[in-house]
Amino acid sequence: MELLSLPITKVFLYALLTAVTTGLGALPFFFIKDISPSLLGKSNAAASGLMLAASFSLIMEGYDIDQWMTLGGMLGGVILVVLANRWMEGRTEVGVEDLITGKRKQMLLFLGIMTVHSFAEGISVGVSFANTMEFGVFIAIAIAVHNIPEGLAISLVMVPQGTSAFKAVLWSIFSSLPQPLMAIPAFLFVEVFKEYLPFGLGFAAGAMIWMVFADLIPEALEQCSPKKVGLWVTLAILAMSAFQILIGH
Repeated sequence: MELLSLPITKVFLYALLTAVTTGLGALPFFFIKDISPSLLGKSNAAASGLMLAASFSLIMEGYDIDQWMTLGGMLGGVILVVLANRWMEGRTEVGVEDLITGKRKQMLLFLGIMTVHSFAEGISVGVSFANTMEFGVFIAIAIAVHNIPEGLAISLVMVPQGTSAFKAVLWSIFSSLPQPLMAIPAFLFVEVFKEYLPFGLGFAAGAMIWMVFADLIPEALEQCSPKKVGLWVTLAILAMSAFQILIGH
C-alpha cells in the first residue's frame, strides 16, 4: 500500500492543510503599507470581535457534548493565561524587557492563546476522521476555511505592531501547527481524546475571552472612541458568525 493512500497519511495532510490556510488571513497586509493609530485601534477591535465569535462557537460546541467539562475548561484557560501574564511581567525584572514587555508581551500571549485553541481543532479533525473518512474531509475543509479569519485576527494584532506581512503569514501558520500534530493521536485513540474534547474547547474559549477584555479592547480604546470600538467589535462578530453559518461550522 502506498504511503499517500494510508488513512493516517490522509488525516495528517488534511490537518496540515487546515494549518496552512491560516496564513491566508495575513494576505491583505501585503497591500496595506500605512498603518495609522486609528487603523491600529480598529484592527484590535476587529480582532476582538473575531475572537469573541470564535469563543462563543467553541463554547456551544463544548456544551453539546458536556457542559460542566466545558465550563471547567474555560476556568482552566483563564487561570493559565493570567498566570502566564504574571510570569511574563515578573520576567521584566531580569533584563529581557525588549523581548516580552509592552506590545511584544501582548503578541506572545496572543499567539500562545491562538496556538492552544488549535489543539482543540486538531482533536476535532482527528475524531471526525475516525468517524468516517468523508465526514473527516468535510470537517477539515470547514476548519480550514474557518482558519482564514483567525489568521486575519492574528495579523490584525501583529502587523500594526511592526511585524511584516510575510512574518505574519508564518506566525499564523505556526499558531495552527498543533492541528496536524493533534489530529493523528486523536484519530488513533479516538475514544480517549473524544472524552476530553469539551475541556479543550472551553479552555481555548476562556483564554481568548480573557485576552479580548484584558488586552485588545483596552488598547483599541486608546486609539479610537468607545463608539467606534463597539461598532468594529460588533461588525466583526456579525461577519465571523455569518461566515460560520455559510460553511456550516
